[in-house]
Amino acid sequence: MATEDALKAPGAERLGLLLARHGAITNVRIRQALGVTGLTPRQSATLMNLATGALSQQMLIEMLEVDPSIVVAILNELETQGLAQRRRDPSDRRRHIVEITDKGTEVLCAVDGALTAVEQQLFAGLDAEEIRVLEGLLARIHTSLDDPACNEA
Repeated sequence: MATEDALKAPGAERLGLLLARHGAITNVRIRQALGVTGLTPRQSATLMNLATGALSQQMLIEMLEVDPSIVVAILNELETQGLAQRRRDPSDRRRHIVEITDKGTEVLCAVDGALTAVEQQLFAGLDAEEIRVLEGLLARIHTSLDDPACNEA
């Protein structure tokens, strides 16, 4: 049985290591929860963005902050599953317009439920103000979704 002093070892107090541990646990829980839909976190985020309305593929690239090739791979998979569709913009044939399908909207409801359950469990010890502060602090951490370390499509 670990003593309280052992739990407060210097390595356990490093903010980066603490964040890495919580991030790894959160990542596993999110992926397990999304397993019921068969979607990855990026595919889920893409559907969430599409739920706000049709978007140009370029706008989606900017919203997701990833390389265009990654968005193409995500959209290819979502189209294969019947969750999203691309079409040429009639006013500019070089542009693609991307939309969520009815099936995509149904799957997104399952995604939302799965994410809500995980978040409720993770943040049960925080009140609404603490969650708002945490969101603000995390938004200021210098990372990018386009970072090679985040290689999931």
